[in-house]
Amino acid sequence: MNTFHTLDYIVFAAYGVLILSVGLWVSRTKKGHKKTTEDYFLAGKSLPWWAIGASLIAANISAEQFIGMSGSGFAIGLAIATYEWMAALTLIIVGKYFLPIFIKQGLYTIPEFVEKRFNTQLKTILAVFWIALFIFVNLTSVLFLGAKALDTILGTGDGSMIMLFIIGLAFFAAAYSIWGGLSAVAWTDVIQVVLLVTGGMITTVIALGYVTPEGGIFNGLSHVYNVAGDKFHMILKKTDPEFINLPGIGVLIGGMWVANLYYWGFNQYIIQRALAAKSLQEAQKGLAFAAFLKMLIPVFVVIPGIIAYVMFTQPAGTTIIDGVQTVFSRPDGGVNYDVAYPWLIRTFIPVGLKGLVVAALAAAIVSSLASMLNSTATIFTMDIYKPYFAKKESKTNLVSVGRITVVLALVVAVLLAPALSSMPQMFQYIQEYTGLVSPGILAVFLMGLFWKKTSAKGAIVGVLASIPIAILLKVLPIEMPFLDQMFYTCVLTMAVILMVSLTTAEGDDDPKGIPLPRETFKTPKSFNVSAYIIMLLLAVIYTVFW
Repeated sequence: MNTFHTLDYIVFAAYGVLILSVGLWVSRTKKGHKKTTEDYFLAGKSLPWWAIGASLIAANISAEQFIGMSGSGFAIGLAIATYEWMAALTLIIVGKYFLPIFIKQGLYTIPEFVEKRFNTQLKTILAVFWIALFIFVNLTSVLFLGAKALDTILGTGDGSMIMLFIIGLAFFAAAYSIWGGLSAVAWTDVIQVVLLVTGGMITTVIALGYVTPEGGIFNGLSHVYNVAGDKFHMILKKTDPEFINLPGIGVLIGGMWVANLYYWGFNQYIIQRALAAKSLQEAQKGLAFAAFLKMLIPVFVVIPGIIAYVMFTQPAGTTIIDGVQTVFSRPDGGVNYDVAYPWLIRTFIPVGLKGLVVAALAAAIVSSLASMLNSTATIFTMDIYKPYFAKKESKTNLVSVGRITVVLALVVAVLLAPALSSMPQMFQYIQEYTGLVSPGILAVFLMGLFWKKTSAKGAIVGVLASIPIAILLKVLPIEMPFLDQMFYTCVLTMAVILMVSLTTAEGDDDPKGIPLPRETFKTPKSFNVSAYIIMLLLAVIYTVFW
């Protein structure tokens, strides 16, 4: 089994120096000029399409994908890639139908849109929802999964160094994001996404070469497909034990849309990059670029999990690796799925390249942490602190508040992250707990955007009712997949919003209803061509791997 050597440490250190240097360099300010809120939270609205696309993917792809989704690939198979491939289509929908409305409003934050469409009360409710979600689910899970991966690769693998790695990742993400804001995050993300794609491909290719004693990438791929064919179905049958996580055809017409539309359309740390674009057309091209990158991700995130599954189960013709059963065994007798990706790196990646691959993993973790921290600070500063505590405060003073918020959010997340050690599949944990709040939020936005009669009272009652609805569906005696729970919660919340709005409306349309002339949704030719290509690719994938 390989270990980390001096050359690997040198490569990894070079990555760290590069990211910090670029982050601090783009964070610099001209003499006599102080950062304004637009500079700090929206990168001065200067991002080109390729930086937007790269930053979207770097913010999205983190330990929850490399570690959590690889673990789900081990447990479930290629079906978990639905989250990634359907996200590509979701990005096209967001770019065409949601983004034009947001950019026309000149927003800093998604809650700010809620205030313009509804009222301040609902904006505050949703701002608190988002801050809690970012800190208690997103930041904590990324810190823990990242630290768990580094402990497996660089440490002893017994969890004894996890807290040390949690603190190290937190400091590294804070080092450039606190000072530089979104500019530092977005421009370093361009480097990070190149690293994470390269590192991910290296891991997949090398691991495939070790699957069979004969070696060879194509031999390995053929063997994996032949002995683990049941792992290559996108639509699971009801008899599959993992149907509860990915309920068959429901992933295409049900709850998966709730998860994806919420995440890509109304999630601050994702959509903030598009809001920082030079123009609407530049933002739309950036989302199309991100959609193409999204199509690649299962190749180097899910496939490694299936490779690890084959090596763990050791069917005939598979290379026998000493100690593999022990590595994946939990103290309670279960399978530790989430060590799949770091185990492949530690076992098969050679000296020198291992430093690069671990740097890619760190890039995925750190870029997401920095993005979440910046968005947490943006929402707290612009949607809670400014309107309630400092209405007349200068834009430069608000930047200082944002920086303090980053530090406090990171401290809380660092203290809470170790508590996640008992979760079997972290990716599913993240989706399930996000699913408690996302259906209600999505319902509010869809109704507010596309139904002019939606009232503020209807939206507030709906979003508050969505939580008990979600909890009720979760505790019903009938076992229901959480994606189905999300879908029904969203539909029922929309029904609540509709009924309350109709019974309390004073006129035909709400005064704050958004006019949507047809030209709002016109998109450039390059975007339209990209959309058709993405849809064609998805049709082929689901036909082949149905």
